[in-house]
Amino acid sequence: MPRQYSRSFRLVCEDRFIPLVEALLRAQGYAFEPEPFSPLCRRLCCEPRPLGASLAAFFGYIYIQDRSSMLPPLALAPRPGEAVLDICASPGSKSGFLAQLTGPDGFVLANEPTPARLSTLRANLHQCNLFQAATCSCNGENLPLFPASWSAIQLDPPCSGWGTAEKHPRVLKLWQGDKLNSLTGLQQRLLRHAASLLAPGGRLVYSTCTTNEAENEDQVRFAEEELGLVRETLSPFPGFVWEERPGGAGTLRVDGAKSRAQGFYLALLRKKAEHEPADAATQIASALHKGRKGREGRDTGHPLTPECLAGPCCDPALLPPGHAALYGEHVRFIPEQAKEMLPPDFIWQGALLGRLTGGRLSPAPRLRRLLPEPARPDAALVLDDMGDLTALLAGQSRQTGLAGREAALWWRDLPLGRVALKQGRAIAAFK
Repeated sequence: MPRQYSRSFRLVCEDRFIPLVEALLRAQGYAFEPEPFSPLCRRLCCEPRPLGASLAAFFGYIYIQDRSSMLPPLALAPRPGEAVLDICASPGSKSGFLAQLTGPDGFVLANEPTPARLSTLRANLHQCNLFQAATCSCNGENLPLFPASWSAIQLDPPCSGWGTAEKHPRVLKLWQGDKLNSLTGLQQRLLRHAASLLAPGGRLVYSTCTTNEAENEDQVRFAEEELGLVRETLSPFPGFVWEERPGGAGTLRVDGAKSRAQGFYLALLRKKAEHEPADAATQIASALHKGRKGREGRDTGHPLTPECLAGPCCDPALLPPGHAALYGEHVRFIPEQAKEMLPPDFIWQGALLGRLTGGRLSPAPRLRRLLPEPARPDAALVLDDMGDLTALLAGQSRQTGLAGREAALWWRDLPLGRVALKQGRAIAAFK
């Protein structure tokens, strides 16, 4: 009989909103308990309807994630304000958690080469209102960034996924023989390039959701023997049962069956503090130039003034360090650290804030993070009853008596997003 996985999720909000998000979940009948390894993570106890259909998920206040998958960002442990590179990022589980850990002053660059998966990554980061996370789409083996410039890198490469076999039994047959060899070769190329981007003294977390030693312990030995990285001992996280394999000292391997989670592997590697040898630096610079060859110059956008952003549903003073810029009709956020971390011709995309209409920002409907406090009752619709909120989202309009074309939507003291107004009636504009 297949074992039962523990359904877990991550809270995506400021500390002051945690009680309200939990109240929103409980109001819909969900029950949960804290995970012991992070104050942001919860384990589901009662799920009256799929958690992904909850209001908390709809407004990006929670992110559903296997509990094992939550561990790599915690192992990397980025400092508040630190810049982090996630080389294989989609669907954004780890990128989003990294953005939370770095905080609004930090910067996370999430890379995904596959177009369909890139769309998923961007949608998830947008829904969670993580402005400090930007995205790009490059081959991870030749990611054209400044060499030796990142102090923290997350590498969760494509793998055989054997740790998910109880959910997806086909992976055991799919990834065998030559196909498995192609994976291990790709992982080594990604590791090699990640090591070249890592600053002296910087940290790299290598993680997989497979139980295959060739993709785990053997790759860590490759990083030590061929790339000169140093293995650092990871302390076990509470709430898990761990396996031990030969050559795995200092790394962590989740026993999926006993932990009620995916099988997972984690290793923390550090680059030695001495500078790159001159010949290695030349090779890296050459690879960087090659990766740029044939690329178009990046559109830097037209910076917007705070006056263009201000409105009943947007307070530009709530933006993290950086600025808003116009690209066509889209307004995107440019984190301050992106200017120094990314090459001038590197093509990437900042978080979407909305569209420019009539010289003013029309905020994205679920842009909750920039909602002004509802001090003006004539500019905000504040609902207390869960039935009123669900009816509005189901397409029923509501008379508000508010003037203008839009209003901020709140559930009690929890900001949700923007509603359109037509003759004083609120209409949900969420997509």
